[in-house]
Amino acid sequence: MISLRQRIVWASLLGSAALASSGAFAQAPAATTPSTAAPTAATAPADATAAPKAQHKRMDPAQRMERMKEHRAKRLAALKDKLKLTSAQEGAWSSFTEASQPPAGAARPQRMDRAEFAKLTTPQRLEHMQARQAERSARFVKRAEATKTFYAALTPEQQKTFDAETAKFAGHGHRFHRGGHEGHHGAAPAKS
Repeated sequence: MISLRQRIVWASLLGSAALASSGAFAQAPAATTPSTAAPTAATAPADATAAPKAQHKRMDPAQRMERMKEHRAKRLAALKDKLKLTSAQEGAWSSFTEASQPPAGAARPQRMDRAEFAKLTTPQRLEHMQARQAERSARFVKRAEATKTFYAALTPEQQKTFDAETAKFAGHGHRFHRGGHEGHHGAAPAKS
C-alpha cells in the first residue's frame, strides 16, 4: 500500500516532469549558434554545476559557536544602545545578560553519542530526554526571571523599545523546532 506521503511525492514528480517536457516543446528554440550562445544550466557540463557543491564544507562547530557569540554580542550591544540605560539600570542589565548567556564549557550539557543512545532501551531513552528537557526548562526559568526583573527596572518608554526589539527574535532559537512547522522533519503528516 502506498502512503499519502509517497502519493504526494510521486504526483509532484510526475507533475514536474510533465511541466518540464511541455515547457521544452512550447518554447521555440533561440536563433543562436552553439558557438555564440552562453552556456545555460541545461547545456552546461554536469561537472560545472557539481563543483560548487563539492567545495562547500560545513562550518566547524567551534567556529559556528564563536560566530553565534559574536552575533549575539552585537545584538545585545545594539539593544543596550537603543534602550539608553541609566547608571542605576546597569546592574539589572548585567544580571539580565549574564542569565541569558548560553551555558559554556563544563556547564554546557553534552549530547549523548547516537550509537550510545541507540543502545538504550526505550524507557532509558525517555528518561534521558526527560532529563535534558528538565535542564532546558530550568535554564528557561532562569532567563525568564532575569528578563522580568530587568524589564521591571526599565521606564515605560524603554519597555516599549525592549518589546519592539525583542519581538524580532522571539522565535529565533526555534527555527528548526521539530513538529511545530509544516514541511520540517518530524512534522505531523498531512490529513487526507
